[in-house]
Amino acid sequence: MVIQDDEIMNMDMLTSVSGTIGGGFFGGLLLGYALKKVVKLIAVIVGLFIAGLVYLQYQQIASFDWKRIEGIVTTTLGNITSQVAGGQDTAVLAMSNFGIPLTSSMSAGFAVGFMKG
Repeated sequence: MVIQDDEIMNMDMLTSVSGTIGGGFFGGLLLGYALKKVVKLIAVIVGLFIAGLVYLQYQQIASFDWKRIEGIVTTTLGNITSQVAGGQDTAVLAMSNFGIPLTSSMSAGFAVGFMKG
C-alpha cells in the first residue's frame, strides 16, 4: 500500500482543523466560565452596596435621591451599551479572521461554559 502526497496533505489539514476546533472550544469554555463568575461577583458586590445604602437610609444616617441615582445609572448603562455595540463590528471582523472553525467552536464553548459555570 502506497501513501500518496494528497492523502498526507488531507491528514495534515484534518489534524490542523480538529486542533483548531478543539482549542477554540476549550478556550471558549474557559472564557464563558470565567465571565460568568466575574458577573456573579460584580452582582453580589453591587447588591451589597445597594443594601448598605438602603440600610443607611432606613437608620436615617443618610438620605438618597433614588430618582437621581436611577437616572445616573440609566444614562451610564446606556453609554456603555452604545460603546459596546459600536465596537462590536471590529470585534466580529477580528474574530472572523481566525476562520470559521475557531469562531464557531469558541462560541459553542463559550455558551456551554457560561451555562454550566
